[in-house]
This record gives sequence, structure tokens and C-alpha cells, in this order.
Amino acid sequence: MKKIEGKTPKETGVIKTWSRACTITPEMIGFTFGVHNGKDFIDVLISDEKVGHKLGEFSPTRKFARHGGKMQKDLEQASRQKEIDAAKSGN
Repeated sequence: MKKIEGKTPKETGVIKTWSRACTITPEMIGFTFGVHNGKDFIDVLISDEKVGHKLGEFSPTRKFARHGGKMQKDLEQASRQKEIDAAKSGN
């Protein structure tokens, strides 16, 4: 709250914070916060719908690789081959 007191969203830019547990208040609307996820700062633009939530909810800490395995790999390879064939036939 100290960082946004008496300032406008345009003049502050991105406000970096490590406080993921901070509750979003109506005074924060319009500001952009750089919320730390353990590695990077994820930009979060505060809007009306986010009031009452925590900053950490909008900055995921885990990266989803994907589901799958051999079957998923075969499906992706088949779809890539179809795209290549379609591109060749279009030329």
C-alpha cells in the first residue's frame, strides 16, 4: 500500500512485489504488479474482478509441461505430418 499511496497507475509502471499473500483492495485497481513466482516476476494488471483475491493467485508457481507419453507423442507427430503434407500440396 505504501508504494501506491498518492500515485497514479501511469506514473508508477510495474510495481515489483514478493508479497503473494497480499489481498487485492479497491485502491489497487488499474495498477500493474510484478508478482514473484519463485523465479520471475509475472505482470498482473489489477481489475474490478480481482478485488478480494490474493496477488499470488494470478502468478502460478509451477510450469505445466504436458500430459502424455508415447501415445501423445505419436498423435503430435501425426498432426505435424498432416500439416507438412497440406503445405506441400498447397504449393
